[in-house]
Amino acid sequence: MKKTTLFLVSLLLIFMTGCSLEPPEWAKPTRSGDIKDMKIGLSISTLNNPFFVSLKDGVVAEAANLGMDVVVVDAQNDSAKQSNDVDDLIQQGVDVLLINPTDSSAISTVVQTANSLGIPVITLDRSAEQGEVEALVASDNVKGGQMAAEYIVEQLGEGAKVIELEGVPGASATRERGQGFHDVADVQLNVVAKQAADFDRTKGLNVMENLLQGNPDVQAVFAHNDEMALGAIEAIQSSGKDIIVIGFDGNDDALKSIEAGRLTATVAQQPDLIGQLAVQAASDVLQGNEVEQNIPAPLKLVVKE
Repeated sequence: MKKTTLFLVSLLLIFMTGCSLEPPEWAKPTRSGDIKDMKIGLSISTLNNPFFVSLKDGVVAEAANLGMDVVVVDAQNDSAKQSNDVDDLIQQGVDVLLINPTDSSAISTVVQTANSLGIPVITLDRSAEQGEVEALVASDNVKGGQMAAEYIVEQLGEGAKVIELEGVPGASATRERGQGFHDVADVQLNVVAKQAADFDRTKGLNVMENLLQGNPDVQAVFAHNDEMALGAIEAIQSSGKDIIVIGFDGNDDALKSIEAGRLTATVAQQPDLIGQLAVQAASDVLQGNEVEQNIPAPLKLVVKE
């Protein structure tokens, strides 16, 4: 009797597994061949950040130019929420997914789900560690980190004491910007402290306040994005110290801060262009055209004129 029961359970598991591999009807791509009938699902890591708002606006504007619909969801920097959001987009029958991952590892499962359903995936600004991605549209984060470190060396000389404010742990942009920065800093600078502030302005302020207490003679700060850099500036001004701060992104608040003589510099991306290029890549993929696996958006160092 036990053997029979075990056999029946095994058959049931095999049957259920086989069924789960077959996409439900609502999730199967129903492409007419006309790009104007296509729907884009856009998952943004957070819309509480001007950079990603600009990125979203670039997607929406270019999609409108091409006559494509866009459904936008905000993960609020929560990787679990983002996975659920992408699942919802799939259930809505989107033809292509544009994903700006909160966490490059955590997003891998839903990327693989999309793969199994035949829905192409394009990532923006950050990559996915696993699963098939048609293209990553991003700035060269490694090069940008190098640019920031080289600028600090130019301004302060070798051996200058620097604090590094890191982005969200697990995000590819955090790893890559840090990698590029340390390629130069580990040889020519003295990184006295580094700590994650999750790409957030308020956290940048709080982390910087704490790090200043333990490193009163720091000379420069490199923040992995402008939001953390702007938070760091508030902490520095309250301390009365003279410390140069370099951000990353080139958002409007950062550019205004540079003009006002507060933020020293930023490695400027073009988030709206990243969004536009991602939609163009999506259009090509949906029409059966090949795209480059890495689509770069130019960077530039912005300082006060």
